[in-house]
Amino acid sequence: MRTNTSAETPPRPALGEREFIAMMAMLMALQALAIDAMLPGLAQIAQDLGVSDPNRRQLVVGVFLVAAGIGALVPGALADRHGRRPVLLVTLVLYVLLAAGCALAPSFDALLGLRAIHAVASAGVAVLPAAIVRDRFAGDRMARTLSTVSMVFMVVPMLAPTVGQFVLLFAGWRWIFGVLALLGAVMGAWVFYRLPETMDAANRQPILPMTIARNMLGAAVERSSIGYVLGASLTFGSMLGYVNSSQQLVAEHFGAGRLFPLLFAMTALSLAVSNFFNARIVERFGARRVSQTALLICIALSGVQVYLAFSPHQTLITFMPVLAANVCALGFIGANFSSIALQPFARIAGAASSMQLFLRTLVGSLVGIAIGQLYDNSARPLAIAFLTSGILSLCLVLYSERGRLFRRLIPPGGERIVVVDVH
Repeated sequence: MRTNTSAETPPRPALGEREFIAMMAMLMALQALAIDAMLPGLAQIAQDLGVSDPNRRQLVVGVFLVAAGIGALVPGALADRHGRRPVLLVTLVLYVLLAAGCALAPSFDALLGLRAIHAVASAGVAVLPAAIVRDRFAGDRMARTLSTVSMVFMVVPMLAPTVGQFVLLFAGWRWIFGVLALLGAVMGAWVFYRLPETMDAANRQPILPMTIARNMLGAAVERSSIGYVLGASLTFGSMLGYVNSSQQLVAEHFGAGRLFPLLFAMTALSLAVSNFFNARIVERFGARRVSQTALLICIALSGVQVYLAFSPHQTLITFMPVLAANVCALGFIGANFSSIALQPFARIAGAASSMQLFLRTLVGSLVGIAIGQLYDNSARPLAIAFLTSGILSLCLVLYSERGRLFRRLIPPGGERIVVVDVH
């Protein structure tokens, strides 16, 4: 008599494209949620933990970002050796445990230390989705997929401050970290049951210091890539400068008060809208043409921001629309710059993604912290930062492109599409 065994259990349905995009987006969103959900609680954290300097409370965000950049160096190389799935699962376990640890922090310094460890240990949720997408797609199709992922992912920054504000209506700031732990556990279960290994076994890299160093150095010095990495770092830094100072600038200086989460959400909505349209036009026009045009628009809008910031009696009504328009233009840059920068590194996508995210996050977070610490009860530091980062980013792109803009290296339909589904 034959008995049923687990080997005869019907296989689970394959991961479809929509579920794949949603999963990648929510993984990336875990890190964004760990940043933005804190914003409404910063004042309460400072009060409860005895922080007197109003700018110092920004470090709850800034320290996390710097540490996340440093932590980005680790998971990519491990994933190139052991595969994406096991490294991602370990990352999610650490995310849950350390979020719970932050909820129990006894002092502000302890909170900053735990935030740093949390960021380093959970950096894989930001690094690995790009490598997983690179495992499956190439060229403008990869840019389209990353843009769609970014579009879904942007919903979380829209909702994150509202989530934090909602938690504060019923409980203290420590429960915000409890919500993070719960969401991390949900994502861990989803990945465990649904995500197959996407890395081709033939591309596995040995864990040898020289090999890892060579792969990462190659990702860092490749001319066609590095200008886009550093350019994205600067534009990302200007955005982080807004995030770091937004509660003081929008809620306090411009007097938005409890409308702050809604206004923050509207800014993030403009970023999601641009990613929505980018996903639909990038394969037609090419990632380079779209992102380079958007960068020029960002520089022009930043000039308007500077003009308004130095005008007398600037108000919330004149500040927010121009900022939202600039952020919208940035939405045509991020995913496209990332796709262009990662394109040359099919065999070492994990290490390249780690190095690029390390540079993007570390440079961006340091720029963002600097902007936040320069806050002077006006929008001037932020406006100058947007303009400066835009101009420098353009110079870096020109370096990578050897002085030529608006090229399309591969015609529409010419990209190789790679789909790997290894169980």
